[in-house]
Amino acid sequence: MAAVVLHAEPTRDAAVSMLKESGLPAADLTDGHMRHFFYTGAANRPQGLIGIEIQGDDALLRSLVVTPGLRSTGLGTALVQRAEAHARAQGARSMYLLTTTAEQFFARRGYAKLDRADAPAGIRTTREFADICPASSIFMFKPL
Repeated sequence: MAAVVLHAEPTRDAAVSMLKESGLPAADLTDGHMRHFFYTGAANRPQGLIGIEIQGDDALLRSLVVTPGLRSTGLGTALVQRAEAHARAQGARSMYLLTTTAEQFFARRGYAKLDRADAPAGIRTTREFADICPASSIFMFKPL
């Protein structure tokens, strides 16, 4: 894959549209969340998108989506690496996520399963953790 050009702060409308098309949660996203989101492709029609939510020393990887035609090209990995670098730059020392479909993808990138009961307080208070993602979601963690 050629070098991936990642842009910061997609429009909320474009991010919400892409997430909804992929069946991912977007109802709680605000314009303020977008400062921790990155995308590739056109601003009004991203081809890949990732977002995090900073909670003190921890970050929640709350959204990762790549258009079907670009999956398995390295774009998802590039997006995850950018989100991790951004989280570290914001002072986060750990990244957490919830997934129902991408456990193996994240395991190959160093994330390990963790019991939801072991989630830090800041992560537990996010809407995604508290009420958007189903209890059956796999909770994962990676030190940054």
